[in-house]
Amino acid sequence: MNEEHLLRRYQALMSAVPQSVWVMSPDGVVTLLAGGGIAEKLWRPENGSPWMDAVHPKDRGWFQRAWRGATRRRTPLDTIVRVRLDGAPDRFRHVKIIAAPVVDQGGEVEWVGTASDAEGHWRTRMREKLLARMAAVPAAHDLSEAFLTTAAAVVPELADAVAVFRVQNGVEFGVRPSDRVPDVTSPERVGLAPGLPPLPPLEPDFLLGPIAREAIENQRARLVVFPPDGPPEDGLSGAAVQWLREARATGVALLPVVVDGRTVALATIATCRGNPPPDEADLSLLQDVFQQMSGPLRRTMELQSIRGKALALQQSFLAAPPSVDGLTITALYHPADSAAEVGGDWYDAVRLSSDALALSIGDIAGHDLDAATAMGRVNSILRGLAYDSGPAASPAGTLSRLDRVVQALDSPSMVTAVHAVLRRQAGGAWRIALSNAGHPPPLLLPAGEPSRYLHGLTAPDPPLCVADALDRTTLHAVLREGDALVLYTDGLVETPDTDIGDNLRRLRTRTDALARRGLPLPDLIRGLLPPVQHRRDDIAVIALQVRPDR
Repeated sequence: MNEEHLLRRYQALMSAVPQSVWVMSPDGVVTLLAGGGIAEKLWRPENGSPWMDAVHPKDRGWFQRAWRGATRRRTPLDTIVRVRLDGAPDRFRHVKIIAAPVVDQGGEVEWVGTASDAEGHWRTRMREKLLARMAAVPAAHDLSEAFLTTAAAVVPELADAVAVFRVQNGVEFGVRPSDRVPDVTSPERVGLAPGLPPLPPLEPDFLLGPIAREAIENQRARLVVFPPDGPPEDGLSGAAVQWLREARATGVALLPVVVDGRTVALATIATCRGNPPPDEADLSLLQDVFQQMSGPLRRTMELQSIRGKALALQQSFLAAPPSVDGLTITALYHPADSAAEVGGDWYDAVRLSSDALALSIGDIAGHDLDAATAMGRVNSILRGLAYDSGPAASPAGTLSRLDRVVQALDSPSMVTAVHAVLRRQAGGAWRIALSNAGHPPPLLLPAGEPSRYLHGLTAPDPPLCVADALDRTTLHAVLREGDALVLYTDGLVETPDTDIGDNLRRLRTRTDALARRGLPLPDLIRGLLPPVQHRRDDIAVIALQVRPDR
């Protein structure tokens, strides 16, 4: 059997398999030996242009390094790379390339390889990879984590820039666009590929215009491919057009994220630096990835709703302190700025007479709507008991009565509290009687002297709702002109992995430093708050300072 007959058999065999066989000569000329398939669809070098021009711009760098390494070491190459389709400068397809060196008797090396279509395989793997990343996104009070994870999942493999906008006033299915105008806020998270120009200060309408509004209202993805001279002036905001031109953007995809029939976010994806815009398959994959956010967003929105109700309930009980001649009274409440939920912190001030005031602060164990509800009940009962008992009542006795009533009603979780009664004395001084049920000790700031904590010779009395018929103690002190008293919850002094004793000492040091600056009481109290990023729990503070009678 002659060589020509064998060659025809070989060519017939190769034409029956879904791959093409090619050879590259030592001088870099590529020749198709056999097989059609994917090779008939791919771009072919013409007029001496290098075949590397057919590789997708995002793949060109790493593929060149891989190819040079294989040729230098004369080792086989097996990889998947995007190659341009013939006659379609902006369309690419994933191709699996296997190449092996063949050395002739003279030592010259040529390469023989195969090219087969890998688009379906690559997209299946990429979809699984991206959706696996998204499956790990937890529900949180702050949506930024979900947005950051999503942006990181697609940059730079499928996109060069990603911004996710929250839609506060979500558009629902069945609602005509004219009936509701979505309220779109600034991006929660932005992902940028290396080398892109920095974004300008983001405004709510950045990258948003009529096209984005249409995507939000119709709840359908929009792909805008730009002409060679860049994005047009109409359809996008001015700031967006300027940045997109600097980034040499080729297109923008707008993907609404729908949760329970409501558009809650809009993802904007840009391809830049001359990279081709996404095709239909890319857009479908991006839609799947961003719609995967719907689960975490739904859970987060549910948690935010519960937290909002708890916060509203809690703040409804935190009324402004009354005005009392001879006293400056200030209070504040700050919910945790982390993922922690609203807790059961409260403060209260009740005017018992023109010369007497009841002051309370407390904390219910737990961080949820139940804790906030229990806080409201305990606070209301204590307020009623304090007013009914009058100025002469013992704070220890009032807390004992509160303990019995609360345990008899519903046996809530552990409650810590400080309850104090202040009575005006001759000369403008105020006498304090207070009882502490397992709460952080009040801080006394004598005018011109170092601060000190008010506590007895032993540990504070146990919290409420831990035992029956406890004997509680009452402590006494006197406030004179300029003196101040600060009651606070444990969020001010307790943080994970720290010693409470060290934290209490730091609070005194910080208070003394602020007091030496002569700050007004409200400013001094605000100065005691830890930075936002360090607040792991709710913080409630109520403080008063003796001032001259008018």
